[in-house]
Amino acid sequence: MQIVAALFIEEIDVREVPGPSTRLDLSGVHFSVMASGELPLLWTPHLVVIVRCPAGSDGNDVLEVVYTRDGVQIARNVQYLQVEPGKFSFRLVRAELQFEDYSTVEAHCRLGDGPTTVVPYALLAPAPAPADE
Repeated sequence: MQIVAALFIEEIDVREVPGPSTRLDLSGVHFSVMASGELPLLWTPHLVVIVRCPAGSDGNDVLEVVYTRDGVQIARNVQYLQVEPGKFSFRLVRAELQFEDYSTVEAHCRLGDGPTTVVPYALLAPAPAPADE
């Protein structure tokens, strides 16, 4: 199997169209977010990992997502994956990430012992309040 894409999203909708064919409507794709409160804070972004299973494959694998900050693991998620050969599928991964400062976390996504897809996610400082005139 192969990872086709891995993205942080706000919402995903799945719909059938003639064929039969499936559409994934992704909204709010992002790689950073502005903090909404005081540090430290717990953030729970949603990562969607889209995978493809080539025809002739057995359709079974394990998805591992390791979240790191400055090369140090801070969270990990492992899911069994079964995809019909010749088809696509997706998995949602939700991590609870603790931020002590405004920094970037990387999600390292891998199927079995295959190549790793790395997706950054940055927590940004809140916008300064407008100055009084």
